Amino acid sequence: MSAPGHRRGFEETAIAVILGLMTIVTFVNVVLRYGFNESLIWGLEVTLILFAWLVLLGVSYGVRVTMHLGVDAITGLLSTRPRRVLALISAAICLAYAFLLFKGAWDYWAPYAGLWQTEGRWFPVGFDTGTRDRAFFVTDQVPMPGFLKFLEDWINFGEEYDKLPRVIPYAMLPIGTGLLLFRFIQATVRIVRGKSESLIVSHEMEDDVAAARVED
Repeated sequence: MSAPGHRRGFEETAIAVILGLMTIVTFVNVVLRYGFNESLIWGLEVTLILFAWLVLLGVSYGVRVTMHLGVDAITGLLSTRPRRVLALISAAICLAYAFLLFKGAWDYWAPYAGLWQTEGRWFPVGFDTGTRDRAFFVTDQVPMPGFLKFLEDWINFGEEYDKLPRVIPYAMLPIGTGLLLFRFIQATVRIVRGKSESLIVSHEMEDDVAAARVED
């Protein structure tokens, strides 16, 4: 649940929807299996895809709400200015890491969307026009929804898909890593503006416990 005054972000809403879909698919599969000796042959694959989406969205959501754990035994001993400098250094490292993840995610997903991978090992310096097209790759068992038929003309040269193309489940790679990069940028800006002191989980709960002890 969101705290009072907490504004829902994209990740929070998407995570709730994904959890709901996973629950529905799993529940229906259990009922069909034990009640009618049937099953959704694609149910397990869909659940695995949704779980992967959940993990990727959860990473950026953790950055957004400073949920990720960290060790601050040393930085906690420092004064405000040195602690802020170390926080900015940590933020710069996280930004570089997230950027590399985003580049790698794009390069992995792009061929499945009929797009080009980037050139350059660390920093994109252009696009590789010789990228091998993989838009024809499909999932193992997930059926092709009718409302996605336009993809056949857009990326598969009009060829019909008999299963859901992999471009759809793999799209969460650039989306998730892009959100992670965006959230790290936001967190860095908060540190620069003095609105935050760290990228890791805050100590608000510890402060609340200490305040409760004082009141008792």
